[in-house]
Amino acid sequence: MEKIVECVPNFSEGRDRSIIDAIAGAVSGTDGVKLLDVDPGADFNRTVFTFVGGPEEVLEAAFRAAKVGMGLIDMRKHSGEHARMGALDVCPFIPIKGVTFEECTELAVRFGKRVWEELGVPGFLYARSARRPDRVRLPDIRKGEYEALEEKFSDPSFAPDFGEPVFVPRSGTFATGARPILIAYNVNLDTSDKSVASKIAGRIRTSGVVKKDADGNKIMGPDGKPERIPGYLKEVQAGGMMYNENIAQVSMNLLDYEQCNLHDAFEACRKEAEDLGVNVTGSEIVGLVPEEALVIAGRFYAGREGLKRDDTEDLVSLAISRLGLDQLYKFEPDKKIIDRMVAEKNRLAGMGMKDFLDELASSSPAPGGGSVAALSGSLGAALNEMVCQLTLEKEKLRDSWDEVGKAVEILPGLRKRLLELVDEDTDAFNDVIKAFRMPKGTDEEKRARSEAIQAGYRKAIATPMETASGCLDVLEQALRVSTAGNPNSITDVAVGALMASSGLDGAVLNVRINLGSIKDAEYVERTEGELSSMITRRDELLSLIMKNVNERM
Repeated sequence: MEKIVECVPNFSEGRDRSIIDAIAGAVSGTDGVKLLDVDPGADFNRTVFTFVGGPEEVLEAAFRAAKVGMGLIDMRKHSGEHARMGALDVCPFIPIKGVTFEECTELAVRFGKRVWEELGVPGFLYARSARRPDRVRLPDIRKGEYEALEEKFSDPSFAPDFGEPVFVPRSGTFATGARPILIAYNVNLDTSDKSVASKIAGRIRTSGVVKKDADGNKIMGPDGKPERIPGYLKEVQAGGMMYNENIAQVSMNLLDYEQCNLHDAFEACRKEAEDLGVNVTGSEIVGLVPEEALVIAGRFYAGREGLKRDDTEDLVSLAISRLGLDQLYKFEPDKKIIDRMVAEKNRLAGMGMKDFLDELASSSPAPGGGSVAALSGSLGAALNEMVCQLTLEKEKLRDSWDEVGKAVEILPGLRKRLLELVDEDTDAFNDVIKAFRMPKGTDEEKRARSEAIQAGYRKAIATPMETASGCLDVLEQALRVSTAGNPNSITDVAVGALMASSGLDGAVLNVRINLGSIKDAEYVERTEGELSSMITRRDELLSLIMKNVNERM
């Protein structure tokens, strides 16, 4: 499965376009990474960068960005509305597809170590990667901000997770870790009084506010820490900020939009604002937002207003309108919704049939036989899935439903996965190409290049191996359908089986042509054995399927 990681580093610079562009260039210049969004804020003096890619590529881009940012930003001269503790304030790694939180934590650890070892800046792990409970929340690490760092580093309890407890005046410190998708969301007020926004934030945020007595003194608990009055929104961090000199904002991080979505936060701010005699005028999303969050908000407002809205675009538009996301600047869904930004418009699987065939017929070496093999398997699965549906809708074929039902539970997953492999096969050889471009001047460089080439060929083999295995699985289900499927569509079963069989043959050829470049004899022998087993089983299955088809025609 394709692996996608999102990284959202926050840098303490939102005014100097040359610095912002330099950091963006470091990211976009990294192979295999797509820079989705650059969101600077002049008053916050902070810029949020959002990019995605494979785990290793994202890790490299994050370090390059950190190196550039820490080289250009001088925290001794920094001022802004947003809390911060370093030139690179925070650098989260977020699993998007095919990646676990544990894998993102590993990326964060490697990132933090490299920043310390190569740039000399100490750092901390937070969120899902925190090694201590008091470091899960970023505000707890950042308390006192940059200005308090020198004193805090003298306290042994503030020892960093990466490096020595040294104060680096130019760069400060940073936090990194794995976290879920976070929505940075600000609600606008028709007041220039920041204290009003801060009061609203204290009432709604999860952590609430510190308890005070009639004289305004903090009430301390048995543990010696101030007691708190918790807020009523779950998984929300919030504070009062100024968007500009005229607009105060309740600035929030929605840590889990399934527990507190955009509309929950917006309506809570509206309620509290009315109690304080001010109005909510709109809101803004900083960075990107999952489409589902807007759809959920759209459904809420549609239900409240008695509107019939089922289409995704209609629900998104309704959410944009009711949340006032166009107030400060035009909200462009295709540029702000992460699902749409991550989607590759030119991926093969998303092309129309004519465009795909034109691309296949062009002089470009990719897509090639490997992609066609995967497509053949996917088509074979789809045809047999169709026969299952045509069987399950016939009452007179009820006796066949159990057997066909087993196949129809498995075939959709095979169809979708093989379709993904159409694109993944095109990408599979990229690591080999990159490895051959590595330097080979010294013995160490030659060794590293050779190892990278071998690793690249193994990766290039893994994709067609999965294609072959998937095609074989399609044939296993086609055998079921050939015995119990709708007899009026029995030839479709055969065509689907032949497509899957051809896909397997094509994938096997792709594996074998790359096996010739592998030096590990044991690996080659083991892989050849797996191929032989798949071919033998394929021959058995295809023979049985065709026998059933011919008998039922």
